[in-house]
Amino acid sequence: MSSLVKIDQSVAVLIDGNNIERSLHELHQNTSMMVNFDSLIPRLIKSRSLNRLIYFREGKNISSKLAERLHEMFYGAVRPCHKSADIPLSIKAMQLASKVDTIIIVSGDSDYIELVRHLKTEGVRVEICAVEQTTAKILCEESDYFHPIKDEDCFSYGKPTKPATRSKKKK
Repeated sequence: MSSLVKIDQSVAVLIDGNNIERSLHELHQNTSMMVNFDSLIPRLIKSRSLNRLIYFREGKNISSKLAERLHEMFYGAVRPCHKSADIPLSIKAMQLASKVDTIIIVSGDSDYIELVRHLKTEGVRVEICAVEQTTAKILCEESDYFHPIKDEDCFSYGKPTKPATRSKKKK
């Protein structure tokens, strides 16, 4: 007789948008590669409950379509950062540590090592999700679990191509 274990965990997903974008562009030599959060987030969460999803990004040019999509699909928020996302993401993670069981940091940046260590001492499970080839190995080692961003988690956006117009034959 097999019994299924129901996992009742509350999860926060904190995304360092600039880091993930740079990693994808570096790996694919393509500046139009993006993460498809519609497929990635459910894969990360599985049967756990999503408490928060926040996408941190440096700069003011943040896609309103991305913000709308994250809110529509996951009640997520996009937070513009003055410079790097490291400090705002770290502050939010520490604020959430007593409110969630697991924090998933979507970034491969080694700057998050001390945050990961601190969160674990607070009893929070810390998972990292990033492009494996560009992720700091020590970050993977310090985390409780590593989720690689796979090709199927991404898409390439580009300028829509105009449909070919048929030339009319002259009579």
